[in-house]
Amino acid sequence: MRLTFPRLLLLVALLIVILVELRTVLAFFEIELPFAATIAIGIVGIVALLLWAFLSNDAPSER
Repeated sequence: MRLTFPRLLLLVALLIVILVELRTVLAFFEIELPFAATIAIGIVGIVALLLWAFLSNDAPSER
């Protein structure tokens, strides 16, 4: 699956929202997640998303 630039931006924005809400849900259960850890998880997630987008195989599979 080829990711276009607008789709990639939407996925990054969705990932940021998920991280913020995850931190909120964890705080509801009295689990403290430091802001630096949230940033680190976000950076790892965005890098993984970018690697998946740029290294994905665009060639159709041969059967």
